[in-house]
Amino acid sequence: MENQELKSVLALHKALDGKFARDIVIMELAEVSPIADYFVIATGGSAAQLAALAETTQDTLTAHGYQLSHIEGAGTSNWVLLDFGSVVVHLFDKESREYYNLERIWRDAKIVEDFD
Repeated sequence: MENQELKSVLALHKALDGKFARDIVIMELAEVSPIADYFVIATGGSAAQLAALAETTQDTLTAHGYQLSHIEGAGTSNWVLLDFGSVVVHLFDKESREYYNLERIWRDAKIVEDFD
């Protein structure tokens, strides 16, 4: 039915939602860029919540067989980027999310909306 990679990002969506992340978006990039197959973008309300969302991201994707290859912004930043190769996760505070507006930059990517 759906590929394993999509199942993994959907599991991440559920995990982030369980940690009260806001405005979670899954973007399918495979047809528009070689950077990654999926971007997962979410907003957190504080530095502590961003840290918790980053930990949840690592736990969830590691459990699905992914290996974290790079992380930026952990600890003190308002934007945490977690690179798992074919899945890249962007965790923002509200102001940074609005400023960088990745959804606009990558507007040619398909937005995944089926979470069942």
